[in-house]
Amino acid sequence: MNFEAIQQDEKQYMMQAYGRFPVALVSGKGAVATDVSGKEYVDFTSGIGVNSLGYCDEGWTKAVSVQAATLQHISNLYYSPLQTEVAKTLCGIAGMEKVFLCNSGAEANECAIKIARKYSFDKYGEGRQTIVTLVNSFHGRTVTTLAATGQEVFHNYFFPFTEGFAYAKANDLEDMNQKLTGDVCAVMMELIQGEGGVMPLDTEYVQAVAQLCAEKDILLVVDEVQTGVSRTGHFYCYQGYGITPDVVTSAKGLAGGLPMGACLSGKKTADVIVPGSHGTTFGGNPIACAAALEVLSRVASPEFLREVREKGDYIRSKLSQIGNVKEIRGQGMMIGIVTEKDNAKEVAGKCLENGLLVLTAKTLLRLLPPLTITYEEIDRGLTILKETMEATL
Repeated sequence: MNFEAIQQDEKQYMMQAYGRFPVALVSGKGAVATDVSGKEYVDFTSGIGVNSLGYCDEGWTKAVSVQAATLQHISNLYYSPLQTEVAKTLCGIAGMEKVFLCNSGAEANECAIKIARKYSFDKYGEGRQTIVTLVNSFHGRTVTTLAATGQEVFHNYFFPFTEGFAYAKANDLEDMNQKLTGDVCAVMMELIQGEGGVMPLDTEYVQAVAQLCAEKDILLVVDEVQTGVSRTGHFYCYQGYGITPDVVTSAKGLAGGLPMGACLSGKKTADVIVPGSHGTTFGGNPIACAAALEVLSRVASPEFLREVREKGDYIRSKLSQIGNVKEIRGQGMMIGIVTEKDNAKEVAGKCLENGLLVLTAKTLLRLLPPLTITYEEIDRGLTILKETMEATL
């Protein structure tokens, strides 16, 4: 089937929820994808930070294939040694106590919201349910996580939204302090706002908010859906900020391409979830767990994390030499590029034509390469990016 036929079928049979780039990808290896016509593309997106080991990594493929031929699903009515191994490994890496496994970042954030409100209800009773998030944040596309998202553009159409959220300005401690009224049970934040434009929070601000939360017995929830699983050069981004959250949410790169989310709890919140208070049919699926164990066995070592930081530094150093680059933001291999001409969408489209996949966020370009990308693949992609960006000046 050619691209035009695929495009027509998509338009006829699928809800038009996405503004898609004009390409149909059918295979991939490493950091290179191939479309229906056989054209190759260097991928600086990894499925929006999902393919942490790249396309069709041999170890990942073997782990998934073996598990698919062994046991694909059992439901959470039964014990699963794969689930417990994932949870044990995650807790060890993250310094947390317990894990709830689900299927996505939005689900992980829903779980965190329920934990925060139940923790407060169990301890203080009714009337302490508000969660403060940050202006420009993004926490998911369910009705509740849209309400948690601190961007007015998302607060439309789907009324009534879930109540109980307030929004503080990022990096403004005075504004946060004013928002921490007596009805607040939690603060929820991304340490680097990904969809909001790859905007890192100041370390001093994050540490001060953590201190305020500890003093007031307000839970600190860190959304690591995009920043987690070694993306920033730390397994979780908060580990580079010198804080320990009460709740952490994770997804995207966790299972290297299969749907998996996780909500991790610290000591204060470890026993909030009890039978009947939360659940999922597919969460902790054996195949996803097998994939996650392969990812976790490789991306959390000090050596691997150092390589992520070094590759990120290498990419940023090369980007600084490219015309039409005004500003570079982010950490590790989570990179945002502000263009001189404010033409990120145009550049992204031209990159596709030239054989490079990149993302946009707000008005900038966003790069989320596979963590295992080689320097040869990086250079190949950066050559295309340089030629494309300078041609749009």
